[in-house]
Amino acid sequence: MTCYIADSAVFIMGNFDLDSSLMITVPSVADELKSKDAELRFDLAKEEGLRVEWPDPEMVKDVRKMAELTRDSEELSKTDIEILAKALEYRDRGILLTDDYAVQNVAVQLGIDVKPVAQKKIKDIIIWQKQCTGCRKTFDKGDVCPICGSPLKKKRKKSRKEKNRS
Repeated sequence: MTCYIADSAVFIMGNFDLDSSLMITVPSVADELKSKDAELRFDLAKEEGLRVEWPDPEMVKDVRKMAELTRDSEELSKTDIEILAKALEYRDRGILLTDDYAVQNVAVQLGIDVKPVAQKKIKDIIIWQKQCTGCRKTFDKGDVCPICGSPLKKKRKKSRKEKNRS
């Protein structure tokens, strides 16, 4: 049976009509819910069977490793990493519900099915790099160019079309 790994967007947007007993999330998602409506949707889902589970630490390591490879690690919050780890645990029978493009980018690289909540699904899988705004040299990470001291800006290193897995 398919289960749904719910990112905070599910509770923030509130436009997903799913059986809560098929949904799983991580405890830190609750910390991202700022509106009373989102908190209420989260509480109601818990009453209706939403499972709140801690992510497997080994899966967290795998997610961090992939996020480093795609260079999305700077964009991902603790909650993003945990929700990706939980989705990785359920990869064979789960669908990750998220609107976050960095989360989607890492998820598809890990072989996780993704369904957006209110946004469009990513079309390209992206590997990022940093480029100096001064001397134009490229680097894997950092905020300041070690050569000339100018700021580094995020830039696509390469991308490829996401296979339609729906």
